[in-house]
Amino acid sequence: MNRLMYMHSISKLVLERGKNNLKDFSMKYIDRKKSVITGKDNLEQLYTFKDFPVFFGCVDHGSEKDIRADMSWAICPESGVIQLDKLIPLDVLYQEQHVDGTGPTWEQYYHDFADYIKRQPSKDILEIGGGAGKLADIFTGITEETSWTLVEPNPLHPGNDRVKITRSFFDENFKYEGAVDTVVFSQVMEHAYDPNQFAESIAKFLKPGQKLICAYPNLKLWLENKYTNAINFEHTMFLTDYFVDYLFVKHGFVIKDKHFYKDHSVFYVAEKLEQAATATFENQYVEYKKIFNDFIQYHQDIVKNLNEKISSFDGEVYVFGAHIFAQYLFAFGLDQTKIVSLLDNSGLKKEKRLYGTNLLVHGPEILKGKGKVGVVLKVGIYRDEILEQLKKINPEIVIFE
Repeated sequence: MNRLMYMHSISKLVLERGKNNLKDFSMKYIDRKKSVITGKDNLEQLYTFKDFPVFFGCVDHGSEKDIRADMSWAICPESGVIQLDKLIPLDVLYQEQHVDGTGPTWEQYYHDFADYIKRQPSKDILEIGGGAGKLADIFTGITEETSWTLVEPNPLHPGNDRVKITRSFFDENFKYEGAVDTVVFSQVMEHAYDPNQFAESIAKFLKPGQKLICAYPNLKLWLENKYTNAINFEHTMFLTDYFVDYLFVKHGFVIKDKHFYKDHSVFYVAEKLEQAATATFENQYVEYKKIFNDFIQYHQDIVKNLNEKISSFDGEVYVFGAHIFAQYLFAFGLDQTKIVSLLDNSGLKKEKRLYGTNLLVHGPEILKGKGKVGVVLKVGIYRDEILEQLKKINPEIVIFE
């Protein structure tokens, strides 16, 4: 997924640590005690995951270098927004390599979001946080006249005749001399440490009549469905369309279209107005607190059940998803001693170790010909495609869910 690297100014709060040994470091959290919606200092504590791994990927180094921190969730009693009240400095959170989403679900998402953008007449598009340029390449492959500028401080895309690269952060100080009539971002806003400032920066950059087209994960549906990648150190607030509507209107946009894309994301088209309308909201406290507490209770129960199944299973057991999916299960108490290794489709993760664990990662093809083996499968929206893949590799696999 694309990352909010433009929030670099926050990373001036750094980690104090020894040169080669992380046992003695002291985490310098960024306090976020005020509601990101109301601005009031009246947050109510919900739940804290103690000593949670700060990175969700896989690494080559030993576990002694892993950094852990408290993932502390709180809720605003006047709006219902759920947010981290302690943030990890960005230079710590993003110190390891991140990779874009892989697999059929993400591939289809990029193509469908490109088609959605194409349906909105645009001549000059500027994308915030374009990463490796996946969306840019797909879009310019299905259009001929629209220009695309990718704004990224450390772009992985080399640029070409259709995709221009601007090495920069996008924030309130961003300047661009080229023509722009539409700003695009994909899977970015949920990473914002200050979503108000993010929306305001885009509003100040665009002129009246110009458009914002964006997509972000449908976190409300994800959390209702108990997906463990919904909220984490990177998804720093429970971003729902309810709060996105409010923030866009507050900063001078009118929402022209909102599309709920499968059970994956929410697509928006918003237009900048001459003057902002009055933005209002209704308190979602009761509903959102229940969704969150149900999420916690569900995983406490499911992990207890999984441990019972695994302990009585006569065979090897693996966990699919070398990412936060597995880290959450272990945080809720899944017995790591019963797990042989982790499985993942990403070639960049294979033969590496999942951060925060002692487990190595292999491709699911290692299960071929193994006979009866168990696989813990809790991977959110990717469940069906992975289940189909596993059954093709080894029809005797026993799935634990």
